[in-house]
Amino acid sequence: MVIVLRPNTSKEDINKIKNKMESLGCAVSETIGENRSILGLVGDTSKIDPGIIESNRNVEKVLFVQEPYKKANRLFHPGNSVIKIGDQTIGGDKLAIIAGPCSVESEDQITSIAQDIKQAGAGFLRGGAYKPRTSPYSFQGLKMEGLELLKIAKEKTGLPIVSELMSADVLDSFLEYVDVIQIGARNMQNFDLLKKVGKTNKPILLKRGMSSTIEELLMSAEYIMAEGNENVILCERGIRTFESFTRNTLDLSAIPAIKRKSHLPVIIDPSHATGLWWMVEPLAKAAIVTGADGLIIEVHNDPANAKCDGQQSITPQRFAKLMETLKKIAEIENKTI
Repeated sequence: MVIVLRPNTSKEDINKIKNKMESLGCAVSETIGENRSILGLVGDTSKIDPGIIESNRNVEKVLFVQEPYKKANRLFHPGNSVIKIGDQTIGGDKLAIIAGPCSVESEDQITSIAQDIKQAGAGFLRGGAYKPRTSPYSFQGLKMEGLELLKIAKEKTGLPIVSELMSADVLDSFLEYVDVIQIGARNMQNFDLLKKVGKTNKPILLKRGMSSTIEELLMSAEYIMAEGNENVILCERGIRTFESFTRNTLDLSAIPAIKRKSHLPVIIDPSHATGLWWMVEPLAKAAIVTGADGLIIEVHNDPANAKCDGQQSITPQRFAKLMETLKKIAEIENKTI
């Protein structure tokens, strides 16, 4: 249930309504807009008479949320959410560009790439320290050493760090070293892990599962938000279909669909979506036109010898050229990079 308050309702009157709803057993989430405030009720609202609520002179209307996700629902938060990470943001009028290698391999590798992507205009550095791989014999990442190297790269460039968390066992280290915790596609429905990161205040980049619906993605976001952490960024990274030419099938239609249903920012991963470096650029451009709030792109200085996903990584030189094009597209869409 959502209670839409009239413009200029005083804080005292808002608190009275909140206290009343809480006394009826509901948790209340308040969203303050430019002109009016909205109270979102989570819990058993079946015994609450909407007519009594609407009789309050400060209430404009009462709406019922039909979808099972509440906090992620746009009805709860009509405006687009903007997630702040240091002096950077994800959401709003500025496109967030996250770039870097699939995995951290050495200090020279990660610092060199970090410097190159920053010069090109990226706002975040991505790098895998713990890598989920299909084969148990593939490179699994440098683990704690990888986090240390990401920290060094951040100290040299100032770029916030985005890295994937696979297990709650190393969550404390991620809270210390990482600015945005990524939950990968394989863990999108690892509900225990989602609850754990939901108890932190770190921004969470949640990737869509390879066989998950949009509603399932939003329900996973709800798991995080229900624990108190509302700093969630959604990522479309391609879904599994019958097509085998590309690694996955990038669902660009998910961008406007999610934005109609949810207030959370949406970014696109064209690298994992296709698995082909030469497709990254055209799909990155298409994602911005379709309304994405940002991109996460794999960049490697020597893709042919990368320990992980070199076939879908672009070089720093190609990334720099892509950024110049993206800036022009962003301007057409009334956004900046």
